[in-house]
Amino acid sequence: MIVEQVREVVRKGGLLGENDLPTHPVVAMVSGGRDSVCLLDVAVALCAPGSVAALHVNYGLRGAESGADERHCAALCESLGVELEVVRERRAAQAAGNLQAWARDVRYAAAIAMAEQKDALVAAGHTASDQVETILYRLAASPGRRALLGMRAREGRLIRPLLGITREQTAAYCEARGLEWRNDSSNDSERYARGRVRSGLVAALRSVHPAAEANVLRTAQLLREETELLDGLVEDVLEGASSIALARLGELPRALARLVVVSLAEEAAGTYVPQAGARVEEVLELGRRGRGRVELHVGGQAGAVIEDGLLKMVKLPPR
Repeated sequence: MIVEQVREVVRKGGLLGENDLPTHPVVAMVSGGRDSVCLLDVAVALCAPGSVAALHVNYGLRGAESGADERHCAALCESLGVELEVVRERRAAQAAGNLQAWARDVRYAAAIAMAEQKDALVAAGHTASDQVETILYRLAASPGRRALLGMRAREGRLIRPLLGITREQTAAYCEARGLEWRNDSSNDSERYARGRVRSGLVAALRSVHPAAEANVLRTAQLLREETELLDGLVEDVLEGASSIALARLGELPRALARLVVVSLAEEAAGTYVPQAGARVEEVLELGRRGRGRVELHVGGQAGAVIEDGLLKMVKLPPR
């Protein structure tokens, strides 16, 4: 039963299966863990024969375990008749920055490059359980409504077909299909923020209410629907422009003014800048002073430019 249940949830999601067969082959990112193993098997079952390929990135971070993960993925792909591309990437020992962020950047860059060659979609094995953890992490780490929206089911070439499936269900699916998987101990390590959210925060919420995770997911869904309405209001205010008259901005209800400023900042920066909304009063005050051209950093790589009664945003170089 679990096999058909999982496949039906994915099929109804519309990201894999009949709707995409004519034009979209799929590159599945496979780590060897239960979620990615489930993803690959479901993709093979739902997509046209020969339309699914896989990518595995070996970072060499866990010694012999990394090699064992690669061999496991190779054996899995051979058994399913799937082409596998392996990328072996090593990080310089003295490199600064977040290790997991580096690995994510490497993985997605390799997947997008492979997908572009095949004119394919990139499938990631993020589950409903990952969605809950992402929302909780963003709630703690960044301000603004967007932090609560979670991951999108589709972003350009990237699709997440398993967002309606829990981690427990992917394990049950693999067991029912006789598919083995590899466990990465670093996923649960409290060395990383995601591990602390998983082992501490999610467990605490479950102890408060057994439906806590389902309620987080439902809240995110409601907020995504409401966001579509709010985004429409912002579009009506801007009317396709990349700037706004300060007089007009000052007339808006402050909540809508914040959304407009955030929208302009994110359009210029090409990424989320939720903190820009907190700078509305500063922007208006600078405009009232009328001192020629004024610039204000509003967060991230976004800068506000105030000149001749207009507000526009520009992208700033990385700090």
